[in-house]
Amino acid sequence: MNTVRDNLSSDKSRTIITSGSYGEGLEMRGSDLDIMLVEKSIKVNADKQPDFDPSITYLSMDTDGVKPGFTQLRLEYNRIQYHLECCEEHNGKHYFSSALWKGKLLLFGDKDETIHGPCITDKKGYVDYAFSLHCKTWISSAVNWITRSSSSWPSHNVTQSIINHGVLFVPIGVHGSPKEDLEWRISFSVAEKLLIDTFTHTQLMCYALLKIILKDVIANVSECKDLLCSYFLKTIIFWISEELPSSVWKPDNLIHCFMRCFNRLVYCVEYSVCLHYFIPENNMFEKKIEGRARDVLLNKLNTLHSYGWRCILFSDQISNLAVSMWNFPIEPFILYVNDVKKIVQSVMLYCGNSSLESYSKLDIFNTGILHNIWCHHFSLKQLYAYYISQKCRRLAQRLPLDGAIINNKYQYKQYKSCLSTLLTNVYGDAVSGWLMVASLFYITKQYSKALHIIRYSISKCTPDKLYHGMTLSDIHYQSLKLLSFNKTSVAYLLKILFVDLLYLRKNSTLTPEELLIEGWKIPYVIPSTAYVYFLSVLCHYHLNNVRHCQDSIQDLKLVIGERYLMPNLKCIANSYTLLGIALQLYGDKESARHAFLKSLEIFPDESRNSAAKRLL
Repeated sequence: MNTVRDNLSSDKSRTIITSGSYGEGLEMRGSDLDIMLVEKSIKVNADKQPDFDPSITYLSMDTDGVKPGFTQLRLEYNRIQYHLECCEEHNGKHYFSSALWKGKLLLFGDKDETIHGPCITDKKGYVDYAFSLHCKTWISSAVNWITRSSSSWPSHNVTQSIINHGVLFVPIGVHGSPKEDLEWRISFSVAEKLLIDTFTHTQLMCYALLKIILKDVIANVSECKDLLCSYFLKTIIFWISEELPSSVWKPDNLIHCFMRCFNRLVYCVEYSVCLHYFIPENNMFEKKIEGRARDVLLNKLNTLHSYGWRCILFSDQISNLAVSMWNFPIEPFILYVNDVKKIVQSVMLYCGNSSLESYSKLDIFNTGILHNIWCHHFSLKQLYAYYISQKCRRLAQRLPLDGAIINNKYQYKQYKSCLSTLLTNVYGDAVSGWLMVASLFYITKQYSKALHIIRYSISKCTPDKLYHGMTLSDIHYQSLKLLSFNKTSVAYLLKILFVDLLYLRKNSTLTPEELLIEGWKIPYVIPSTAYVYFLSVLCHYHLNNVRHCQDSIQDLKLVIGERYLMPNLKCIANSYTLLGIALQLYGDKESARHAFLKSLEIFPDESRNSAAKRLL
């Protein structure tokens, strides 16, 4: 899912890479989503000059006087003013500043975003965006890694793939360095993902257990909180994987392998040495793990080590596991349900899907994308269809729609283009895609067609449906049990069982006029179950179907009262806002006022709840 989403998020200007633990296949408690955006208009040359392109800004590495693992980037060629403004001159040479680069990106981003290390972080702190630069060739400071390992790990093919991908540069320098703002850290994120892809389940378990102990046990000691990070643990696993034959990493040896990794961590802290896996000249513990903080950390690690493998039980994630989890054999149905739970309850997946369009554009007629859809395995085709559907949901809302559809050929062409895009959007979930089609029919005054789609959408809002963050009930288990026998793929499962929220973007051409309010530019996030009846009210109102209009208002009240398929308070508040608008339209102003007040009571943030403006 990460790979397909990355492929579709990448465009002509940037390559998108989901990185960090989640990009490596681990969703850890308290983690955020790390996304690397690799700029294509800037290229870094290592040793050899590539084919020249006058539209590209070229930089070269300058490692003189810089700590191993970092570099300065000297400007070699540029015709873009924006890039020149990110440079500083020193001794007659221009260097691309990591600090200026982040500062420029921050100016063009959301006003609530902040700089966090090498990243730009969203206002909620869920997603870290690292705007990176790429060097296609392998760098000389890491050349010894290619021939260093005498074991079978990593294999020759993996090594070649890593070399072919080159390296990245992220905008952060050595803390306290006089040239800190000009320095860039050399990143091997792609290489590390490729290495972790080779891990056996036992290697991945050792890595996960070390991370859990770090987050849940070690970081709870205030003096140890910021000393260790997941990257150090990953580095230790890489070194040990190179030392041990692959045959050792098997389930029977899990405790032995885990304790070997833990022993190495203790050793590294005791001697303040943790060598970078690709550039061993870079001791990552230098000037970091020292003094009293090191002594406190070492004492904590030694205490944990004295318990042997049982030290993992100090984490409530491990100690609270239900005993039933260890009853074997586990039915395939239970494994299937667990996978569905992960998808439905995954915060990282929700953030990743929400950021699908943040820094990229999609040409849905891109031949490369279509080639992937037709040539991959069937389950991958469905995943591509799922994510293209999500893209189309946003794309359709940017297409212009002027007036009625039958006025002229140009407007009819706009309408057909929007309809085609929206019909591609119905593969994302069971309901919201169809409601966007109904919105198009409503906007273009085709009320009967809109009602036909609305009736179909209502029939899909059944109790067995899933939504993000929910707890599965008995009816869901029964439904999933039937699907598990058919080995239903993840993407198809989302299409038939998942009910997504309806996202009406800022300046969306598909937003009903009744929702528009002067000076309001915040996107609407609406539960499908509320929007379907709200849209029904609007259609019947314009068709003068008074009785049906009343019935739809009652149905809207009912689904709000039951909070039917509504995942959070903001959604419920927005539903009350819809109810208020519907009542206002019907002429019941007093009930409308009560609905707006209820909306504000549930979600009192007036800057993000339009009910406040509607009460004025």
